[in-house]
Amino acid sequence: MSGYVLAIDQGTTSSRAIVFDSDFRVRGSSQQEFAQHFPQSGWVEHNPNDILSTVFATIKTALHNANVKASDLAAIGITNQRETTVVWDRETGKALHNAIVWQDRRTADMCDGLKANGHEAMVTAKTGLLLDPYFSGTKVKWILDTVDGARARAEDGKLAFGTIDSFLIWHLTGGKRHVTDATNASRTLLYNIHTGGWDADILALLDVPASMLPLVMNCADDFGITDAETIGAAVPILGVAGDQQAATIGNACFKPGMMKSTYGTGCFALLNTGATAVASHNRLLTTVAYQLDGKATYALEGSIFIAGAAVQWLRDGLGLISDAAQSGPLAADANDEPGIYLVPAFTGLGAPHWDPNARGAIFGLTRATSPNDFARAALESVCFQTADLIEAMHADWQSEARDDVILRVDGGMVASDWTMQRLADLLAAPVDRPDVLETTALGAAWLAGYRAGVWPDQEGFANAWHLERRFEPLMAEAERQTRLTGWRDAVSRTRTNA
Repeated sequence: MSGYVLAIDQGTTSSRAIVFDSDFRVRGSSQQEFAQHFPQSGWVEHNPNDILSTVFATIKTALHNANVKASDLAAIGITNQRETTVVWDRETGKALHNAIVWQDRRTADMCDGLKANGHEAMVTAKTGLLLDPYFSGTKVKWILDTVDGARARAEDGKLAFGTIDSFLIWHLTGGKRHVTDATNASRTLLYNIHTGGWDADILALLDVPASMLPLVMNCADDFGITDAETIGAAVPILGVAGDQQAATIGNACFKPGMMKSTYGTGCFALLNTGATAVASHNRLLTTVAYQLDGKATYALEGSIFIAGAAVQWLRDGLGLISDAAQSGPLAADANDEPGIYLVPAFTGLGAPHWDPNARGAIFGLTRATSPNDFARAALESVCFQTADLIEAMHADWQSEARDDVILRVDGGMVASDWTMQRLADLLAAPVDRPDVLETTALGAAWLAGYRAGVWPDQEGFANAWHLERRFEPLMAEAERQTRLTGWRDAVSRTRTNA
């Protein structure tokens, strides 16, 4: 059997398809951006047809670029933007409403009401999550409550809910399979991470019919076979994981205590806690890192809503740069004195604050402030937010926290040497950048290739992980603390729930 594996990486701002060979090398790839829709302040939507069309187009182009036919593929792995919610008609496959994106804050009042009525402790105990509009559950309820006739059709079993992986599999298999994996299920606010099933109490609380929900499977499993008309051949879909869990796998963070942080549109840090679902006392999330052969491995996660999106704002919102790659050189040329802080709470603050009503602000402006300073503040904001997450993780997992923590990183922003050095400086810890930066797609590909029997097991895959560069901290501790103090003061000024 061929060792070629296709990874579909359906992200927040673009869809990608990557063909890997048996040595985990990229043989061909393709990427397409798609439109972001902002109907109201704090609302973020995607057209589901844009998601489908860009996925199918990038698959075709990636296969062409790799000089590989669909029939040459051993398997397909899927990784996806998590929490983004789609409800569709079971007969037609047509979505009832635009996909409501994970960044969307429209259900903030709903979440506040549920918290005020004392439901958050129960939800957190079962799901490891907080009552926040970030997650899928309240998005589903909003669609059912808002779209004409939706609730009646759902109760009649005519509608399906899914995160993006589930929606893609449905269409790739010609509507034959309505499935998801444990990592995506664990981000819906509807899944009990301890029992490994949809939770009846929460479904009742949010008034979501169980008939809408997909079957939950292992991350490496038999998710279905593509309809030959969709991509040109019948190919098994054998691996699925949400993007941050896929990046954890792609970085070979298989041992408890290993950490990774992904820098894409948002930033997400995961700490592998093994078979123990550690309850956070610092408003982090407890989530399924991956599930293999029916056994769940857990993680503590910190979620930052705005990372690369801050650079996108410099480009598209302010027009200060024409290409994201310009941000690093501009930051390097900025005045490096502490003082200018960007708090990019454009869609609220994520962990460890969880303030959906906070909004972005920039502090310390003077007449001498230049575009270079804006670039530095945007990149530093990502590093500061990561420092907040890792401090909270260590507080939650003190028994296992080590002074010699090394963070493995991936995502588009890690190509910037300046940003990675500043990250190491502000963490006071080494930062490891892998040789293969497409770790999210690689993680999904490994799940599929492993299930197909053409790629190695966890140990073999971990041995194949290669370091491209380690960034060692160089900043003096006094300076680091001064910068962190300034950052935390700036964050406090944007908070609405402090």
